[in-house]
Amino acid sequence: MVVVEFVVSFFLILGAFFALTGSIGLYRMTDFFSRLHGPTKSTTLGVGGMALASAVYFSFQGNGISLHEVLITLFLFITAPVSAHFMAKAARHQRMHENKAALPPGCEKKTGPHV
Repeated sequence: MVVVEFVVSFFLILGAFFALTGSIGLYRMTDFFSRLHGPTKSTTLGVGGMALASAVYFSFQGNGISLHEVLITLFLFITAPVSAHFMAKAARHQRMHENKAALPPGCEKKTGPHV
């Protein structure tokens, strides 16, 4: 039982790290396309790690493999990239990559020799 607790703890910490990394990436990135990258990659892995920890825990507590968490994880890994792709296509269609006015003040990327 101690091994199961270590495995669950490992996946929870790993999932929390990826979720935190994705949230910080969402906060720190400047434009829409960069902000889209953080939540779709690392936050998806974070939630997947937490769901995997839940699946391991409840599989050893109950009567076999916990399929609810497996289905949630599968659904998450299928839908997150598809929804990000559609949001990126919609933003590209609206020419957000050309519209600097869509950014909040102070979020412009600094370029040049003094950066």
